[in-house]
Amino acid sequence: MIISASRRTDIPAFYSEWFINRIRAGFCTVINPFNRKQVAYVSLQPGDVDVIVFWTRNARPLLPYLSELSARGYRYYFHYTLTGYPLMLEPYAPSVEQSMVNFRELAGMIGADKLIWRYDPILVSDITDYEYHRRNFAALAAQLEGFTRRVVVSLADEYRKAASNFRKLAQQGITVRTDYSGDAFADLMTCLSTIARKHDMEIFSCAEIYDLKPYGIFPGKCIDDKYLRAVFGIQVAAGKDKSQRPACGCVPSKDIGFYDTCLHGCLYCYAGTYHAAYKNRLAHDPVSPSLIGWYEA
Repeated sequence: MIISASRRTDIPAFYSEWFINRIRAGFCTVINPFNRKQVAYVSLQPGDVDVIVFWTRNARPLLPYLSELSARGYRYYFHYTLTGYPLMLEPYAPSVEQSMVNFRELAGMIGADKLIWRYDPILVSDITDYEYHRRNFAALAAQLEGFTRRVVVSLADEYRKAASNFRKLAQQGITVRTDYSGDAFADLMTCLSTIARKHDMEIFSCAEIYDLKPYGIFPGKCIDDKYLRAVFGIQVAAGKDKSQRPACGCVPSKDIGFYDTCLHGCLYCYAGTYHAAYKNRLAHDPVSPSLIGWYEA
């Protein structure tokens, strides 16, 4: 079983104490995000876990526990989001400077092969236009060279929760574009691909409905059976995770997070809003079997 920690929230940044408590207990419970009366028991025993996939913008709170995870026999790797967007788009995310320090320290602890950079999503707007992304991606890639081997990109979508934030931005005179076409778009995709390879990184897309292959960006799997075999020497089922979006190529995993619990407040987020997350945070107990509240299976 592959544990996803988590597509729904940032467990390393905000719930590291809870996570290590669940590792020590050997299990956690997961609430159905659409029906809280449905609660699943998830074993976290080392013998039941093939690998743990962490998704984060800030791994620092988890760093003190990584040696314990390794000593207990767990395999793990990180998807690490670092976009460096203006503060009004990512109001509570770590600064680029602090993110670079954290990213590099993590790479030194676990190795560049187990740390995947996410420039995700690519948000095209009045304050982050195509030229902005060329400069921004190039600057970040140069600083991350040698600390990662792979970068994942995707294009911003109008998810229900993000669409509301996009409308608020429009009221401030900032328009977000979600129609991706034309020569300028093609030039940007080609540019990102060229920059990534210049800095010794493979570049892949994530659950992308647009065909980016002509620009050198091929469909990726964020949870990838071939990657797991190459990096960890393990064999996992190669089938598609049917619980994910149609364009997602990931193999099956069990997500232990909960929506509306991430406090970064990114305005393009599909997994929740800051106000709902703040409310749910008040219901968090680091010794509970579940991420919020106290739910037993």
